[in-house]
Amino acid sequence: MKSNTYYDILGVSRDATLEEITNAKNALAKVYHPDANVHKDIDTTAFMQEILEAYQVLSDPEKRKAYNQETFGETTRVFRTFKVGPEDGQKDETPSFVTYWNAASRLNETIARSMRLIEKENSRKPLPQRFLKKIGKSEDRRTETYRSRQITQLSLQAVQYITTLKMAGIPMEYWHPEAMNWVLVRWGQKQDMDYHVLFSRYAAYVEQNKSSSEKIRLRSRNRQFHHNLKKLLSYTLKA
Repeated sequence: MKSNTYYDILGVSRDATLEEITNAKNALAKVYHPDANVHKDIDTTAFMQEILEAYQVLSDPEKRKAYNQETFGETTRVFRTFKVGPEDGQKDETPSFVTYWNAASRLNETIARSMRLIEKENSRKPLPQRFLKKIGKSEDRRTETYRSRQITQLSLQAVQYITTLKMAGIPMEYWHPEAMNWVLVRWGQKQDMDYHVLFSRYAAYVEQNKSSSEKIRLRSRNRQFHHNLKKLLSYTLKA
């Protein structure tokens, strides 16, 4: 893995903030920690050590500056302290699979959060007219409007994650955590491998190792995911 930089290992850009670096390290640790894979007959110790090594260097401004100078020949570089999009004329670096894994994870988190808000919105019972007059209808409307705005904002975030995954050529049926985690672990062991091949291997793994009931459960979960995603995306029309 010597051809991969510390930025590649964590799946962040060279302008990543400390928050982005820390979040990437924490997310990867959940998947690659040896204790999480002890029953999967997979040794992730080596890559976990690389993750921690990359974090220790990139989270320290002085170590990061020295690393950049040694690796990229940089004498100075101003690191972002907040998140912004790429500047005009600046080329994005080729992202690693970790970038796509992060997009899928955030998409799933966004959908879960939005479904809770949508459920609250749909289950809201009309209040008695006397009570509405007492507290004022405008207050109830403000609550409803604020929740709708939250859902709309989440739907716009979901579009960004979906765009990332689609541009990577990852089929929607693999956007769930089980598939993405399975591929991430194997990709971490050999990062020069085409992750599209790994998704094909995951499909073969499911076909050969999952029971009929487990396959039904996976299909059911995918249908529910698609249903929830469609419901969430309907709010983008309100943006």
